[in-house]
Parts: sequence; structure tokens; C-alpha cells
Amino acid sequence: MLRAYLNPLLLLATLIALLLACLLGSTPLGADAVLAALLGYGSPGDTLVVWQIRLPRAVAAFVVGAALGISGAALQGLLRNPLAEPGVLGVSASAALGATCALYYGVVALWSYALPVAAIAGALAATAIVAFAATRTTSVVTLILIGVGLSSFAAAAMSLLVNFAPHPFSLADMINWSLGSVANRSFSDLALVTPFLILGVALLWSTRRGLTALTLGEEAAQGVGLDLRRQRIWVVLGAGLTTGAVVAVAGTIGFIGIVAPHLVRPWVDYDPARSLLPSGLLAGLGLLCADLVIRVLPTTQELKLGVMAALLGAPVFIWIAYRRND
Repeated sequence: MLRAYLNPLLLLATLIALLLACLLGSTPLGADAVLAALLGYGSPGDTLVVWQIRLPRAVAAFVVGAALGISGAALQGLLRNPLAEPGVLGVSASAALGATCALYYGVVALWSYALPVAAIAGALAATAIVAFAATRTTSVVTLILIGVGLSSFAAAAMSLLVNFAPHPFSLADMINWSLGSVANRSFSDLALVTPFLILGVALLWSTRRGLTALTLGEEAAQGVGLDLRRQRIWVVLGAGLTTGAVVAVAGTIGFIGIVAPHLVRPWVDYDPARSLLPSGLLAGLGLLCADLVIRVLPTTQELKLGVMAALLGAPVFIWIAYRRND
């Protein structure tokens, strides 16, 4: 019975978490004040806090998590591996490298949108490489190895830039951004990457029937009419667009794209197609709750969302890897 209401329950929990995100913070607001601000007749101060600070940050956390969750579910279905996630193809690392270059060369000071544009450019470059490789090979292992190579190169290049940072301020910016955060994000930041998110999610959603067919094995899937090469290209492109867009918004966030699909899978009878939507909702809800915890923790300096996601997700990742029989 619960399985039939999985998506509505996750959506309801998300709405509750969004409301809590508007209520809680360094200066808690009452429910009446938040409601008045949301409806547009609250005090100027409350309206500013809700619409310009708390709500954009909460929505950004949910959108980032949802995109990573859907991408992770699609990649796990394509590769038939519960340890796959958006960073496995090197897209996250390449997007991070693009943003780090923008910070290093000071382009951000000249153009406010330089950071997200550079991150998306890095993600699209990695996606293009992997998509080209997908048209030349039928081996999933080859695609994974190419992703590992891209990730290693991007990490090395980022380390080089950090090592030669021109001044401490640039170094601090690069390190803080690479740790992942949705603090100080606005609706305009989300609007900039929304076209990429919509296109990426649409591509991933269009592959859902092929993901179900792949559960039979590649040969059987081709036997029922699946174009395996096209399936791989669409999934890779979709994952690249969505991952690049959210990295542009929040920096590098790990593990949520692995954990959410794994937790959802038993509730959808291990069908990759049916796991896309609940994986996105659960990942978005999880990242939203993690950011909410960060905001209310009594620390002298706010933790980074990427650090919190790693602290919570790494033990689950180890548990998933331990339980694998192969």
C-alpha cells in the first residue's frame, strides 16, 4: 500500500521541509510571519528574508539534490551498477574544473554569471567526450574508464590551479566553492541553469523504457528493439546537462546520487524506469534536510553542504559496497 503513495508522500515531506526552511534560521520567524511574507503582505524585513534568502536557498538545495538523484538512478540503470553516480563519467569534476578556472583568472569579478557558465561549459565538454566515445564502443567498462580518466585529469588540473593561486582570496574562493554550498543562492542563479536542467531531465525521462529493457541484459534488450548506442548517448547527455547545471549552482556535491536511488529501488520493484521520479524527490528532500541541519547547527562557522553530504552519504556508500555480492 505504501508503495502506491511513495511519490505523494515524498512530495508532501518536501513541502513540509520547504516550510521549515522558511521558518528556521539564525533568527527564527513565526508561522504567521512566514505565511504573510509568502502571500506578499508581510513586513518588508520578513519578506526580504523569506523571498531573497531562505526560500531560494531551500529551493536550490532541493533542485540540486533532485537533479543528482535522477541522474544517479539513470546511470545506475544504464550501467546496471548500484555504485554508479553522476560523477562516474567525469562530468562533475570537469564542471568543477571549469568553475575553478573562472575563479582563478578572476573572470567572476568582471561578469557575475561567469562561474555558472564556466561550470556548464566544463560539463558539456566532458559530456561531449563521453558521448562521442559511446558512439564508438559497446563496452560499458570503457565508458567508466574514460570517466575515471576525465575525473583524474580534472582533479589534477584543479590542484594545479589551487597550488598557483595568485592571492589568498582566490585560493579561499576556489576551496570554498569546491566544498559545495547553496548559501547565498538566488532565484536568478537557478533561472540561468533551468534550460539545461529541463533539457537534461527530459532526455533522462525519455530513456526510461530503455532502462527497463536493460534489466534483461544488453543482448535481450537489443532483441526487443532497443537501440543500445542511442540509449547510452541520451543517458550520458542527460546526466551531463543536469549534473553540470547543478554543479554550476552548488559546487561539487557527492554521494546523494548514489544513496537515493539505492534506497528507492526496493520500493519500485527494482525497475529503473520507476525509480527516476522517487529518486529525484528523495535526493532533493535529503539534500534540503541536510542544508536545514547546517543552518540550525550552533557552530561558529557554517558547514559546507558538500561536507555534510559526504559525512552522511559516505557511510551509506560503504554499506552499499559491502553488501554487494559480486
